[in-house]
Amino acid sequence: QVQLVESGGGLVQPGGSLGLSCAASRSIFSINVMGWYRQAPGKERELVASITSGGNTDYADSVKGRFTISRDDAKNTVYLQMNSLRPEDTAVYYCKARLFGADYWGKGTLVTVSS
Repeated sequence: QVQLVESGGGLVQPGGSLGLSCAASRSIFSINVMGWYRQAPGKERELVASITSGGNTDYADSVKGRFTISRDDAKNTVYLQMNSLRPEDTAVYYCKARLFGADYWGKGTLVTVSS
């Protein structure tokens, strides 16, 4: 099992930047895939970005070129750097880890993009 804790959410103006962190309770070295998802009010949860243990990344079309996912195995942490934020990026952002075929989720952190 693994517990995940997200941090770094908050209020930011359109065009601004924000960095999210996802701290895991155990080594993430053996976790095949970790990802960031988001859920806006009234919408389904969607994949934002994912990263494999080998460092391969994947992004939703809506965030390509603006968001960057990375991982630091020594710190058991996955990051999401978000630049050029838009009001439509407003959502609760969740971290997910897939370990031995099971999915583990954090409780989420709220990102609000508004002037």
